[in-house]
This record gives sequence, C-alpha cells and structure tokens, in this order.
Amino acid sequence: MARNLQRGPHLRLSGPFIMKPHLLSALLPITLLSLALSVEAADLPKVKLFSTGGTIQGYADSRDNIANYKAGQIPPKQLLEDLPEAKAIADVTYEEISAVGSGGIDTKILLKLAKEINAWLALPESTGAVVTHGTATMEESAYFLNLVIHSDKPVVVVGAMRPFTGLSRDGPLNLYNAIRTAATPAAKGKGVMVLLNDEINAARDVTKTNTERVNTFEARDLGPIGFADSDRVVFYRSLLYKHTYQSEFDISKLDELPKVDIVYGYQEGGRAAIDALIAAGAKGIILDDSAPGFAAAVKDGRAKGVVFVQSDRKGSGRVLESPRANDRGVVTADNLNAQKARQLLRLALTKTSDPKEIQRMFEEY
Repeated sequence: MARNLQRGPHLRLSGPFIMKPHLLSALLPITLLSLALSVEAADLPKVKLFSTGGTIQGYADSRDNIANYKAGQIPPKQLLEDLPEAKAIADVTYEEISAVGSGGIDTKILLKLAKEINAWLALPESTGAVVTHGTATMEESAYFLNLVIHSDKPVVVVGAMRPFTGLSRDGPLNLYNAIRTAATPAAKGKGVMVLLNDEINAARDVTKTNTERVNTFEARDLGPIGFADSDRVVFYRSLLYKHTYQSEFDISKLDELPKVDIVYGYQEGGRAAIDALIAAGAKGIILDDSAPGFAAAVKDGRAKGVVFVQSDRKGSGRVLESPRANDRGVVTADNLNAQKARQLLRLALTKTSDPKEIQRMFEEY
C-alpha cells in the first residue's frame, strides 16, 4: 500500500494500489533515466539568459515577412524551448528584463540589467550570462555592461537580423552559439562580447555597419576576438584595455545617470543644438565631428561646467589628443564612436567632472 508514489518526471500513482513485480521492473528504467538526466544537468555549466527583446524575439504573421515585424514578442521560455540542443551544453535558466526593440532600451532597463547580471555572476555556481538585445543599439548596451559588470565570467550579448518567425532566421543559431560561448572556459576574462554570424567581437570594438545584412557587426579597426565554429569556440586575441572585473565604475546604488547627449557635426552646423541641450540639463555632450559654430558654444558650455568629448563620425580610427583640445578643456574619445563615448562619459560623470581625469578614463577603457 502506498500513496503519491512518483516514478520519473511525468508518472504519478495516487491512491491505494499493489505494486506488482513486473510493474516495478518497468518503472525502474524510467527512474534511473530521470536520475541520470538530473545528474547530467547538475554537471553542466550554468548559464542564465537575460532577455530584453529585439528582432531575435520578433514576431510577424508570415514566414516571408522579415522586415515588418514586432520586436520583443517571443518570450525567453519559448526561445529556449525552440532550442533543445542547448540542453546538451549548458543548464540554462532565464529572466525577462524587458520586451522592447533596441530603441526602447533606456537607463532604467540598463541599470536593472546590469544589476541582475552582477547578482547572477556573483553566485559561485554561475558560469556565464547571455543577453538578447535588438541590434540597432546593441553596441551601446554591450559597452555599458563592459564598464559596469564586476566579474571575469563571460557575458555574451546576442541578437538577430531576422525575426524569430522569419524564413531562414538567424536567431536560433546565434543564441545557441552565445550559450556555447558563455559556457566555454576560454571565454573567461574576455569581458562583454557581441556574437552574431558566428563571430565573437569585443563590446568596446564592435559596431553595426549595415541595416539589413547578417554580417553587419564588425570591429573595423581590430577585427573579431574569436569565432563560434562548429567544432569548438576559439579565441585569437586578448584585450589590453580595462573592462568588467577591472572597472572602477559602480552602479549598484544608482537609479539614474547624468544626462549626456550627442551633437552631429556637418557643414554650416551651428551652436543651436548645443545650447538647447545644455538648457535641457545636459551635463556632458559628445561632439560627433566638428562644425563652424561649435567653438563658441563649447567655450560657453565649459564655463557652466559641461564636459565635452570630441568623437568622429567616420566610424573608425582614433581622435588624437592635441594641445588645442586640451586648452579648450575638450576630452578626446580615442577610437570610441559617439554612442559608446556617451556611455563612458555618463559613468565618468558619476565620479568626476575634471576633463583631465575623464581623459584618463577614455585612455584606459
């Protein structure tokens, strides 16, 4: 006689019954298989998926509709159920942070994401983290995480150029490779990475270069740091600048960040945009290239304590330090594009408004 005797994950026997020998022998293999699967899962690397939305979670009403879709519609649970192959390489759990396109990512979401990742990676049993994200602003979020994650465990940001429902979708393989990379011991200490199209790029170096193609993410000056190939995940270079576990930036007690904006330089560009942003409360401004009307506005802004960083609109190459920039109190962005320079300046302003000290940060991160 027995009650509520359970054998295996799906069979429950309730009420009074007599366990006959031939039934017991039939149930034992199920029990052993269940135990084996539990032991196997316990031995696998533990990776957590943090979902924010984007095309990789996009939905359209037909498979050939790969342009007009709604981002962030597919929940993380469904992403993983669609990818049973991941169960063989990692013990994957998930947490939904948001369900928006990349244009909807804001400071509130970024801070929540970073804090949750830090909490997960601080657990002794955790191996790594994967973040789903829309591609349009992916490089900004990835670099932000690169500056505020305080762990040497891998964080892999992943997305797709075609929606979850699309014909020849790229999301599932990208996600599978991201999980593989986050579970790979060789990825430890590599900082935050961006993975699409089998290529692993460092968050600081990579940028989106094309609106539609699946090979859109490139590190123009430096190239990828590795590849998620079918036989194994391989890395070919290490990073010399500071990131993640080496970072001095702490957002654990922050609920907001200083307002920093970007002004685009062009022929006949005036000062109106700079003046308007300062009036709206900007504490820092990234100058994406130069314009005739910028000099006077920068001088007036510096008198009000606003910090300016000189970037460049070309998308690769360094902005060199110069005596003229130093005299004006303008920080140079090195080879960071404007959107990444904005993320670093926001964090720098939580510590100081001294241009010389902020210049040091741009040289080190």
